[in-house]
Amino acid sequence: MIVRRIVVLMFAVAMAGGAAVFAGVPRGTFSIVAYDPQTRELGVAVQSRAFSVGAGVPWAEAGVGAIATQASTNESFGPRGLAMLRAGYSAQEVLDLLLASDPGRENRQVGIVDAHGRSASFTGSKCLTWAGDTTGTGFSVQGNILAGPEVVSEMVRAFSETGGELAERLIAALHAAQGAGGDRRGQQSAALLVVRPSQRYPEYRTRYIELRVEDHSDPINELERVFRLHQASDLLRAHLRYAEHFDTTGNTEAVEREREQIGETLVRTLAREDADAGSLNALAWYCATSDMYLEESLDAARRAAEMEPENTAILDTLAEVLFRLGRAKEAIEVIDRAIAIDPDDDYLQGQRKRFKGD
Repeated sequence: MIVRRIVVLMFAVAMAGGAAVFAGVPRGTFSIVAYDPQTRELGVAVQSRAFSVGAGVPWAEAGVGAIATQASTNESFGPRGLAMLRAGYSAQEVLDLLLASDPGRENRQVGIVDAHGRSASFTGSKCLTWAGDTTGTGFSVQGNILAGPEVVSEMVRAFSETGGELAERLIAALHAAQGAGGDRRGQQSAALLVVRPSQRYPEYRTRYIELRVEDHSDPINELERVFRLHQASDLLRAHLRYAEHFDTTGNTEAVEREREQIGETLVRTLAREDADAGSLNALAWYCATSDMYLEESLDAARRAAEMEPENTAILDTLAEVLFRLGRAKEAIEVIDRAIAIDPDDDYLQGQRKRFKGD
């Protein structure tokens, strides 16, 4: 209680000094704030007909909560709200405190989810039409200057019906919103922020996934494209890290969940006709060197090699997958192709010796 009182006192002092009187940047925006009880991830996805919506709307911290502050945006709601959530206040308590001392609250729109999955939202009476929000266990959806209430309801439907990890479900909600009419003025920027608890990798507490499309004619599809690239590299590595951690703690169910996520990403990428060589190569390499999904990794590595036959890194991946499948002769043939391209590469020479068993 002492910590909570200190937070409220600091908040009140800031308000008295006039820090809460913000003109705000008007943003016709739709967003979703959500919590995944299985992974304890928290996230925000947002789209707007405004430049760089990701700079002011989404805020999140693992084990604390997530906040979207929009319409006439009071960006201080982000850090102040997280401070109060960190001190133990619920989502609704934080929302009430943020609005209580804000003279511009009727121009605001806010969605909050705390680390227990409790949600709260607010749409001020002066937000531009159509504006509204809805909450449920583990999510809050809100939007203003929308085509109509179906934009919000479609976001809820898509989020609820989509499988996969939290980021996938958040992106699905954005697509559904746009499909229902979205922002009446059009599109310009989008952002995705997801955080996740980790002792070994504390950076995930504030930036497990952080992607922004600042200015684009089709920002949601562009956000998904960039997410797929991230998913096949950095996010896949993160899943491997979590699997390794859970293995050391004996949490076999969590290990399997992380490995399954990797497999789903690999299969989904293979199914895409537009999958790029870099993503295919990264997935094949990480899976092969972890001795998982080797047949699928071989398919991915071969496709990447067909696309970039002179890329020695991709040829090395293909050789590695073959070697781990027990096909050493083929692995040597492939690595020899790479060496012919770059005969001075000591790493490739070392790989050849390894494959030969020297």
